[in-house]
Amino acid sequence: MGRIRVLVADGHRIFAEALATAMAAEPDVEVAAAGSAGAAERALERAAAESRAFQVMLVDADLGAGPSAPHVPAQRRPPSASAPPAAPTITPAPVPAARQPDGIALISRARAAHPELRVIVLATADDPHRAVRALQAGAGGWVAKESSLGRLMAVVRGVMRDETHLPPSLLTGVIRELTAARRDRTESERLVESLTPREKQVLRCMVAGLGRQAVADRLFLSPHTVRTHMQNVLGKLGVHSTLAAVALARRAGVGPVDLPQ
Repeated sequence: MGRIRVLVADGHRIFAEALATAMAAEPDVEVAAAGSAGAAERALERAAAESRAFQVMLVDADLGAGPSAPHVPAQRRPPSASAPPAAPTITPAPVPAARQPDGIALISRARAAHPELRVIVLATADDPHRAVRALQAGAGGWVAKESSLGRLMAVVRGVMRDETHLPPSLLTGVIRELTAARRDRTESERLVESLTPREKQVLRCMVAGLGRQAVADRLFLSPHTVRTHMQNVLGKLGVHSTLAAVALARRAGVGPVDLPQ
């Protein structure tokens, strides 16, 4: 295997560059850093255009969450002549819980544009729900930022072999999330199947965001009839609002009706 081309995408630019520098010491790694989702996507496009595509991208789970003070990894005491150098430790920067991450959205876009790209999430904490979202977006690994460089490189080389790497402490929660999601989808599918063909048409219009009059115009029905169908849909699905009906429909895999351009 040749040199592994890695892109580090982290909103804390100093952290991204420090990690890239540490990884560059590995003999089989070529690495670059990006401090935002936009910069990462531009780097991916530029590298692909130059026929030097990145093979692995490390993505901060909280990328795009907003500005905060960069965190510089603590300097280590120089090793003595008799002791081997200590492996650098990936030190996390604290992320306020209120901020909304964009890292997983970047994974989805990057994987769609570059299907051969392997993605590893760098996270400050184990979060089964977000880990499932990352896996569904196309990530192949999840690594805590506090992990050693050795652990990170083991995951990088693992995903290059098409392996999926999750910490054992996270695996049980991920399996539980996937099982619950499958159960919810099955129940949602059962409820949708209880609808008549016309009610399913109305539900698809609701998923598309159409109001009562728009649904009436599209299906050549009176607004009163549409209102009755909508009430029946809500009753059969066991929900009390259009928003809840749309959420249930999406869990069941029901897509919106095609709208004219």
